Amino acid sequence: MTRHTRRVELPLELAHSGAPLRHRVADALIELLRTGQLRPGDTLPATRALAAELAISRAAVLAAYDELAAAGFVHAVGGSSTVVSAGADVAARAGVSSHVVPVQAADGPRRGTHRGPRWNLLSGYPDAGLISAGHWRAAWRAAAQHPVSSGLPSSPPHRPLQEALAVHLRRTRGVAADPADIILVPGVSAGLRALTTAAGLAGRQVAFEEPGYPEGRRALKSAGALIRPVPVDDQGLDPEALTAGDTAVYATPAHQYPLGARLSAARRAALIGWARRSRALVIEDDYDGEFRYDVRGLPALHTLTGGPDVVAYVGTASKILSPGLRIAWLIAPPGLREPVLQALVSTDETIGITTGQALAHFIASGHLVTHLARAARTYAARRRALIAGLRDRASALRITGVDAGLHLVADLQPGTDETGLQRRLGRAGLAVDVLGQYATAPLARRALVCGYALLPETQGAAAAAVIASQVSSAG
Repeated sequence: MTRHTRRVELPLELAHSGAPLRHRVADALIELLRTGQLRPGDTLPATRALAAELAISRAAVLAAYDELAAAGFVHAVGGSSTVVSAGADVAARAGVSSHVVPVQAADGPRRGTHRGPRWNLLSGYPDAGLISAGHWRAAWRAAAQHPVSSGLPSSPPHRPLQEALAVHLRRTRGVAADPADIILVPGVSAGLRALTTAAGLAGRQVAFEEPGYPEGRRALKSAGALIRPVPVDDQGLDPEALTAGDTAVYATPAHQYPLGARLSAARRAALIGWARRSRALVIEDDYDGEFRYDVRGLPALHTLTGGPDVVAYVGTASKILSPGLRIAWLIAPPGLREPVLQALVSTDETIGITTGQALAHFIASGHLVTHLARAARTYAARRRALIAGLRDRASALRITGVDAGLHLVADLQPGTDETGLQRRLGRAGLAVDVLGQYATAPLARRALVCGYALLPETQGAAAAAVIASQVSSAG
């Protein structure tokens, strides 16, 4: 049964804000509904009377009533009366508004927005801000001059990028490859999945560095490979730890991720020898191969005698430019090249055509060489600042893995609660990884994995002070 309407006296208070007057009137009426002072079936005052009571224009009240009616809070009955609709109180208590509420600027972060850490020491991320904006725009302008690709298989679109990468890899890593042999993939994980399929590694044992690259481990495992963790030491992965049951091995010989060791020359030769004797596959993830500081880089495994026959070489633009490009490359042993391409066709994993054209121009124009030189100088300075800060403020931490790459390892006291320390550092505004994140089983070793690519040189001491403070409290 419909309840008889009742006229009510409204203790209406308009908010003092910069919102339009009609919105403020509507909001005040909705607030009365929320508190129960106005209920479904009640008749609102006449617009003229309410305007006089509030000392505002009748037009504003009319607009507010129209707004409320459009939102379903009220409806007109019997000529000129305006009555609160059924369920309006429930809607008001649920926070429903009659209009879009503009988001006001505030001094602090707004609710629902992401505010990054004050000190970002997460590993694996380069500073994309070091890329010359002029050079980058020029690369994309050059890419825009190309006609839109039809996408047909008969017109391979990435030959310029393959040619540019062939020159780049030969000059920087000593890797000699025909451009046609460079297979482009949308990320290292895509390349690893294709290799797993092409080499028939599903259901078979693959030796994998422990601790090691989590995304690489997940990619191989998701494609069906059986991961066998192999411990690494200060010389990297030990080929003596490989077994007859290993059909492949994944390694980061340039800069072991995350411990930072370089695979020694003797172990490099031993690893290639093992693969040739066992007819096994070596997956060389050339992680951080471009950035070296106090030592000269060793050549890629792929360049060693017999290497091209047993090594699948993987590289990426993620560490030298930005992960957002989604471009990586793979050079497979001759017998696996076509199977890898077929595996990629079956999963439709390709790189963006325009992005590939832009990167090709960026490399071929010499801008990548310029960028790498600038980035190496900047990263070296940031690395020095963080190391100096840690040695000055947290001298008990043993610092390793500093010869190359974009991160270092700071060893903690045995038994330290890594994840607890990581959470405390996060609350203090410092984001960092811990060694346990890179292993499949608990490690006796405890350490922070500190990236410095995104840490301004001027903030190295401040970040080190935060780490020292939290490490001290943990002890």
